[in-house]
Formats: sequence, C-alpha cells, structure tokens
Amino acid sequence: MFIFSENIEAVEKDFPFYPGEKLTFQLKWTLVPAGEGILEILPIETINGVKAYHFVLTARSNSFVDLFYKVRDRIDAYTDIEMTHTILYKKKQREGKTQRDVVVHFNWNKNKARYSNMKKVREPIDVLEGSFDPLSAFYYTRLFDLKEQLTIERPVTDGKKCIIGKALVIKKEKLKLPIGTYDTFLIEPEIKHVGVVFEKSKNAKIQIWVTADKRRMPVKIKSKVVVGSFVGELVSATGLEK
Repeated sequence: MFIFSENIEAVEKDFPFYPGEKLTFQLKWTLVPAGEGILEILPIETINGVKAYHFVLTARSNSFVDLFYKVRDRIDAYTDIEMTHTILYKKKQREGKTQRDVVVHFNWNKNKARYSNMKKVREPIDVLEGSFDPLSAFYYTRLFDLKEQLTIERPVTDGKKCIIGKALVIKKEKLKLPIGTYDTFLIEPEIKHVGVVFEKSKNAKIQIWVTADKRRMPVKIKSKVVVGSFVGELVSATGLEK
C-alpha cells in the first residue's frame, strides 16, 4: 500500500508529538559505548512570519571516542505547524576532519531552495511542492497509522537535490530495551540521495523502530556510517504529556 504526498488534515493538538518532547538515546559504535543522541521539539517559533515547529537532533561522542573520531553534530529543522513543508533547515556537522555549516533557505512562492555551506552559496534549485528536509520527513512519517508493508512517499530535499523520499514499514516487532519492552514497527527510510546527520558509508541503510501506538515514538535507531555502524537505544523520554 502506498501513500503519496498525502495532506493530513490535522491540527497541532491532534499530532502524535508536540513541543517539549525530548528523547535521549545512548549511542553505541559496534559494541562500544560511543556517546549520546537527542531528538527534541523546541517551542513553536515564528520564522519569516510563519508559525513553525522546531525539531532538533544532536549527536555527541563521548571522551573515549573523541580520541580518534570526535562527533559534535546538530540539525535544526523548521516546518509550518500544519506539517506541510519545511521552512528552514540547518546542519552543523563536526565529525573527525569533516566540518560543515549548512543552511537551506526556501522560497515557496517560487518553489526554490538555496543551499549554503560555510557561507559558500550555491545556485537555487527547484523543489517539489510540499518538500521536507531529512529530519522533518521523519516526523512526517509519525503522522500516519502504520501497517506492515506500508510505503510513505513525500518529496525530500537537503538543498542540493530534491527527490521523492520513501519510507517502508518492514514489520511489526517486539523490542526489549533497558528502558522497557515495546511493540514497534520497523521503518526503513531511503537515504541514498540526500544527506543525513552522520557521514554515511556506501550502500548505507538506516533502520528506525517506532512504538506501535498513536505516538509512533522512536525507541531504536541503527545505521551504517563512514567509520562502521552505530546503534542508538532510547534511555530517557520526557515531555510526553502536555
């Protein structure tokens, strides 16, 4: 079953997430504790006169991993509160010798996106109506009632290219974590054409387990990166009640 670019009729209070949600993950590189990742929704802001959600993803390696591959990453993604498109996207990436300060501005009157990195500005690209950045696209998938073999499609852009992004619901699975046991759906987003948080390897794949309830909260993330693979498991969830 496919759902393509569906406009979900919902208002802020009906969404499965809202400002204040903060999810903390312990990151492991192979089997070695590697640091911490946080997914957070900050208070509603006004960007260019538009009320916006502010999604934040941060990743930080611990002191041991810092010795050979230091990670200090942050993504800020802003969407309109109806969750129909991205308004602004920022990525500050510090991984080993890799450094990026990316900003993507959108002009929805002309369906254009302008990418800059370290203040070097590219020519604007055409983007499809209703496009999301890679982080906001994940929150968009949380709006759907998930089923096995469901494929959600939506335009996704990192400011350098715009594609039809796909997220496939692979299966339902019971997951045992230190924080508890969850009924989950395993989702595999397609990431080969757009940039994500970590420097990715060839044939990279990301897997996300979300709770099989109305919240669709991520509890485990697994991915290959340029220096191997990592797993993030939920260790703390706060701000879940209004």
